[in-house]
Amino acid sequence: MHPSLAVQGTPWERRGVDAVALAVLLSLLASFWFDAVAAALFALVALGVTVARVAALPARLQMLIGVTLILAAWASVLDWYRIYPSLDMVVHVAANGLLALLAFLTLQRAGVLPDVLSRSGSILVITAFGAGLGVLWEIGEWIGHTLINDSIGVGYDDTIGDLTCGLAGSLVTAVLYTRRHNG
Repeated sequence: MHPSLAVQGTPWERRGVDAVALAVLLSLLASFWFDAVAAALFALVALGVTVARVAALPARLQMLIGVTLILAAWASVLDWYRIYPSLDMVVHVAANGLLALLAFLTLQRAGVLPDVLSRSGSILVITAFGAGLGVLWEIGEWIGHTLINDSIGVGYDDTIGDLTCGLAGSLVTAVLYTRRHNG
């Protein structure tokens, strides 16, 4: 294995990260039995898990990101959001917050952001990343609904609710992260 892809952590944490990666791969393969939307969704999940691995995030964070994204994607493919409408809000809070943190840490490790920011600076940047990612996700939903499959849920209430939950999740994640890492 290339040294930069080695997961730092206990043997159980390394196995956990590998298990999540395997679950992503199997989910991606299974998605082809559904439709193009499912395949695209799991390709995005694979991208998120890959970025977390390449950025050498802590094993537990890699697992949390992977499991959250896998569950979010399967919830969409299996129509759980229609069956359990509040699940959409929970997923937007969790996934948006974790992806905002992923973006923040990845850009820090790449040298694009300073290694050390003030606590309020880190909160602001992570929350801003979450807001931006939320907007991009909603644009993607609209494009998917308009050009690929009109069963993809869109609408004013859905979009504003998703953006609000995503922003809240990013802010909560930012506060929790900085509380732990910025004293």
